[in-house]
Amino acid sequence: MATPSSETQVYEHGRFKVAGGVLPSAKTAYRTYGDPQNPCVVFPTCYGGRLDSQDYMIGADKALNPDKYFIVTLALFSNGESSSPSNTKAPYNGPYFPAVSYEDNIRAQYAVLTKKLGVKKVFAVIGFSMGGQQAYYWPVMYPDFVERFVALCGSARTSPHNQCFIEGPKSALLSSKDFRDGHYQSAPQHGIRAFGRAYSSWAYSQTWYRNQQHLYDGKYPDLNGFLREEWEAGFLEAWDANDMVVLINTWQAGDVSRVRHGGDLAACLSSITAKGLIMPCKTDLYFPPEDSEIEVSFMKNTAHLVVVDSVWGHMAGGGANAEDDKFIKDTVIKFFETT
Repeated sequence: MATPSSETQVYEHGRFKVAGGVLPSAKTAYRTYGDPQNPCVVFPTCYGGRLDSQDYMIGADKALNPDKYFIVTLALFSNGESSSPSNTKAPYNGPYFPAVSYEDNIRAQYAVLTKKLGVKKVFAVIGFSMGGQQAYYWPVMYPDFVERFVALCGSARTSPHNQCFIEGPKSALLSSKDFRDGHYQSAPQHGIRAFGRAYSSWAYSQTWYRNQQHLYDGKYPDLNGFLREEWEAGFLEAWDANDMVVLINTWQAGDVSRVRHGGDLAACLSSITAKGLIMPCKTDLYFPPEDSEIEVSFMKNTAHLVVVDSVWGHMAGGGANAEDDKFIKDTVIKFFETT
């Protein structure tokens, strides 16, 4: 029985043009699971996601079964595994790392699939949050390559409200006394802690907090303990501040209709021929289901909407609890098995 145990591999692109300039020696980190002869499922990372965090959906008893599919997980530029401010040499290190778009990421991922792994066709692209936004890009950029896509708590375009939300934690980091315009010599703790606290209120619903679910049945003594251990520590222990900024700028600028439709979202989405499954959470404050309803209305013949009825907000799509995981798994498997 295949299990998610793949080692991280790195594809060397060489000189690679991106939205903000060029990367002289770009790299994309990835992992593979299962037999390459099986249908290929692409599963890119989200904000705050590393390749080892993708395992929550991979397994014989999960949505992505490596006994049935050849699963490829791909790390976004600036996630600390693929080319990022934190692992790139001068002169493009740290604050000098160029801006990167979703389109840049998909081009890089396509190169990994076709040039390194020999993939001729992708059965499905599935992603959560920023991964869900990438899922929208695939059938637009490579319509003959992708058969279906699944967007979990994501959108085809980052809405103005979503951009405003992102502006809050980002500004808290950029304005902190120790960020130093990205020229910090050690982790800017003031900025990263402020970033985490500003971010935390958006990840879950008001009801989730009202129900005291942030205490996790006594794991945390109070709200401050939750914020310190889950949100401050989570970013301080695992993330470089410049990486966080470049990655969040990619998210903030997301708009699949700019690939070749000049910003006309209706025209862009109505041109998609791949089958789509769009799964927002009822209480998501980032990507509310109303936005998904509008986007699906432009894909009447190719996509359908399934709302996750949960109080977990945005986190419902990211493996946060067993009930939502099961609902998403069952829905995705049914979609995959539909001809």
